[in-house]
Order: sequence, then C-alpha cells, then structure tokens
Amino acid sequence: MKLTYHGHSVVKIETGGKTIFIDPFITGNGATDLKVEDVKVDVILLTHGHNDHVGDTVDLALRNNALVVAPYELATYLSWQGVHVHPMHIGGAHQFEFGKVKLTQAFHGSSYIDENKQIIYTGMPCGILFSAEGKTIYHAGDTALFSDMKLIGERNNIDVAFLPIGDNFTMGPEDAALAAEWLRAKTVVPIHYNTFPVIEQDPEKFVAMLNEGVGKILKAGESIEL
Repeated sequence: MKLTYHGHSVVKIETGGKTIFIDPFITGNGATDLKVEDVKVDVILLTHGHNDHVGDTVDLALRNNALVVAPYELATYLSWQGVHVHPMHIGGAHQFEFGKVKLTQAFHGSSYIDENKQIIYTGMPCGILFSAEGKTIYHAGDTALFSDMKLIGERNNIDVAFLPIGDNFTMGPEDAALAAEWLRAKTVVPIHYNTFPVIEQDPEKFVAMLNEGVGKILKAGESIEL
C-alpha cells in the first residue's frame, strides 16, 4: 500500500491496483502538487461537504467513472450531479472490493456552497477508517479533539493517522498531539495547515510534541509505503 499526501487534506491511497482519493481539493488549492486533468482515480472518499474537501469530486468522478463514498446527505446531493455514489453514515462500515471503509464521528460542520451562494446542508461530518492489505489508515477529516478518539485507538490497530493541525477551524497542534496519543497510531502525519493564512502552523513543532519516531511531515507529493 502506498499513501501520498497532496496538500491540505488530500490523501491518495494506492492498493490492490486501485487509486483512492480522500477529499480531492485541487482547484484553488495553492498547497497541492496536482493538476485535475492529470488525476486518475477509481474511488473518492469524502469526510464532509465543505468546498475545500469536496473540491473537484464531481469533475473527477464523472471523467474517471469513479465511485464516491460519502455521508448520506452529501452522497445524495452528489448523485443529483450524475455521480455514482455509495452513501454511508457515522458508525457504519462496508466491505468494498478495494477495502473496508468505516465512518467515525468528527466534530465540525458540513455544508456546500454552490455557485449561487446557496449553502446546502450535507449531513454530519466524519472521519474515515480505511483498511486493506492488513493495514489501517485513519483520516480524521476536519475535527476538534474528542475523547472517543481513545476508543478509536483502543479498537483499531492504526498504522497511519492523518490529523488536522491548522487550528481555527479544527484541532490545533496541542490538541492534535493529544489525539495522536489517544489514537496510538504508529505514524502520524499532519494535514490541513498552511493552505490559508488563518491556518498557518509549524509542523516541526507539532512533530516535536509526539513520541519519537511517530510524527512524519510529508510535503505535497511525498509518500509512505506500508
């Protein structure tokens, strides 16, 4: 399994011959190394409906005939755009041919602002537990710190956790460091920082708060092999 970080909260998973993207925010993302026209994708996993996470989902899904897995209300909205979807909800898991997806809770908002400046409610935000090839990946999405992260850590053998550290909209570095402790992930990668001025953070300071060898900073385009 190969995991690649592409800036903001964009994570690519390559496993079993499939390419999976989490929260493919590319257009308008100054922190990414990707170009929409170059992206090939089989599956898109979405944590919530905010524009900087849904991103280019509709375009990518339609051009690649990709499946989109998302919380129910968001999946329904995307299906109206002609996208092939699989709706899920918090606490639910589903075994797909490419791996197992389970949605966890996240404390945040979830809505999509369309071109008419209408705010569309897209259900509850979530985190994602993805398991394949005997490995488990946790993408926390946008979230505050919450104590049930202890339970997530106790019940799952997490190999890599992607945690937001930007503050203002999500956990800041201090809360994310406590989340890392509770989750007990073997590797923790900071995400959702430095894309915009309001979420500027020093990832080196975050990594220094973690147990030695746990934190790993990935620049856009850099990968982890599991």
